[in-house]
Amino acid sequence: MAEVHLDCLGEACPVPLIKTQNKLKELNVGDILIVEIDHSCAMKNVPEWARKEGYPVEIEEIEEGHWYIYIEKTK
Repeated sequence: MAEVHLDCLGEACPVPLIKTQNKLKELNVGDILIVEIDHSCAMKNVPEWARKEGYPVEIEEIEEGHWYIYIEKTK
């Protein structure tokens, strides 16, 4: 299991979602993708998409307006 960091700071939708989708394709089952975002639109869209796809998601707010989204690749 690896943890992979994806920096999407300063990027507005749909860029963080597209980067997340592409990066997940590269990972192995069991890996954790940590998406770092600071845009509220991405904060909604990225976890919503991941959950719809069946991936476990956790969100950590680092400071106001700055989040880590943890997505576990399960398939």
